[in-house]
Amino acid sequence: MTGSGSLSSPLCTWIVAACMSVTCAKESKYALSPPSSTTGNRSRRRKAAAAAALKCNSNNKYNNYSSGMGGGGPSLQGLVSSCLAFEPCSHYYASNGLLRSNRKLRRLHPPALSGQAMAVAVQPTKEVETKKKPHTKQKRVVVTGLGVVSPLGHEPDVFYNNLLEGVSGVSQIEAFDCAQFSTRIAGEIKSISTDGWVSPKLAKRMDKFMLYMLIAGKKALADGGITEDMMDELNKAKCGVLIGSAMGGMKVFNDAIEALRISYKKVNPFCVPFATTNMGSAMLAMDLGWMGPNYSISTACATGNFCILNAANHIIRGEADVMLCGGSDSAIIPIGLGGFVACRALSQRNDDPTRASRPWDMNRDGFVMGEGAGVLLLEELEHAKKRGANIYAEFLGGSFTCDAYHMTEPRPDGAGIILCIEKALAQSGVSKEDVNYINAHATSTPAGDLKEYNALMHCFGRNSGLRVNSTKSMIGHLLGASGAVEAIAAVQAIRTGWVHPNINLENPEQGMDTSVLVGPKKERLDIKAALSNSFGFGGHNSSIIFAPFK
Repeated sequence: MTGSGSLSSPLCTWIVAACMSVTCAKESKYALSPPSSTTGNRSRRRKAAAAAALKCNSNNKYNNYSSGMGGGGPSLQGLVSSCLAFEPCSHYYASNGLLRSNRKLRRLHPPALSGQAMAVAVQPTKEVETKKKPHTKQKRVVVTGLGVVSPLGHEPDVFYNNLLEGVSGVSQIEAFDCAQFSTRIAGEIKSISTDGWVSPKLAKRMDKFMLYMLIAGKKALADGGITEDMMDELNKAKCGVLIGSAMGGMKVFNDAIEALRISYKKVNPFCVPFATTNMGSAMLAMDLGWMGPNYSISTACATGNFCILNAANHIIRGEADVMLCGGSDSAIIPIGLGGFVACRALSQRNDDPTRASRPWDMNRDGFVMGEGAGVLLLEELEHAKKRGANIYAEFLGGSFTCDAYHMTEPRPDGAGIILCIEKALAQSGVSKEDVNYINAHATSTPAGDLKEYNALMHCFGRNSGLRVNSTKSMIGHLLGASGAVEAIAAVQAIRTGWVHPNINLENPEQGMDTSVLVGPKKERLDIKAALSNSFGFGGHNSSIIFAPFK
């Protein structure tokens, strides 16, 4: 392109005129005049402004910018780059251009709106030095504490030892009379002590999902060695809580509806705050005085994983040093059970509850509801080292995707799950070959189990020594708490070197390669990287990755 050709378009002409006219306003009354509403006038003014600007510039000391352009004419790049060096002349300020003070003309020529070019005269300045942020190594996130409330125990070691032994926590529902329901079994927590964790008055008022969350959260702190004395040394502005729930306070809200049938005066004033999913995190922060990031996420049964990954990101970005994260749910009440029965999602193996949850088995007939909470204490590596914390594992990263397909059914091709896993690997910097343990979402549903299995084989089918299991075979589906509780199982597998069995897998689905599935007994495994999947209604997919700390 020649120099004259580069200035031939209306846009180029306007840019040239705008840049050059700051020193040449006295040469032309059209310099810096705003665009007119009349097309012909606008064109004539642009041409006149450009001609005046170029004429003025011919004797200017800054006109030496034609190097490298054909035809010997001034280049557009030179014109634009040099415009900042011009000093406006005195005639500019008194000209009839853009800045005239006549109110009538201002009404006729309003200031340029979005999309219209305006020139601004500036004083010559020294070259501005671009300040770049110094390169810093990404912060590492480690797991230093675990807290669990589950059908198989309320201590991490008790919980995991029961998993290793293949104990089932599924039984007949005792909390209410469910004789009328087609499903009468669940992974129900029969009892739990709040002594030393939650005040009796508060424990009586709050929903169980919040109660479980507070207990698991405080137990994670205790397990992480954060005592009251050490709490005083923490920077509480950089300590946060991110524990979510899929269902929230269903019992509190349901009780309020029943009270409303009598009178609004009978409604519990705590029904609204104690029903919201965020209040558990808020109450825990109030107890601890932690003023860092605090909120909840609700993505159905993927909630726990979403909270863990977002909590880790707060640490990576330097917004927090310590985060309590995970999920909690307690929906084993008439409305919760009835809702899932209506969805035809639950197993009806009422006469044999311990064998009802059977991921990948040909005779599976739906998932088993469970309840509980899982909370992980995540910490920035250097912060953990400084206080002498016991590091259980390292959190490497994870990812989320959406199936964008159906409210409750997975995509037939498994594309959403595959994409999620691949993004998690990329974000974590982990190769497919390094993943040798997977705690699968596998809920014991006819469609979901097979779709996840196929996706796993697509991603990891060639991995030698790959082991896959499902914690849900023993505790049922803890809904929004499932991801966090299963993450605890994955961390415990890394700590102990043992992976728990898949119970009730008697007749594997036809066509499955059972060699990758853990058998009916626990197995030894030197884990290189552990992946934990969680998927939720709405097509929410999540995958997170842990590894031994090195």
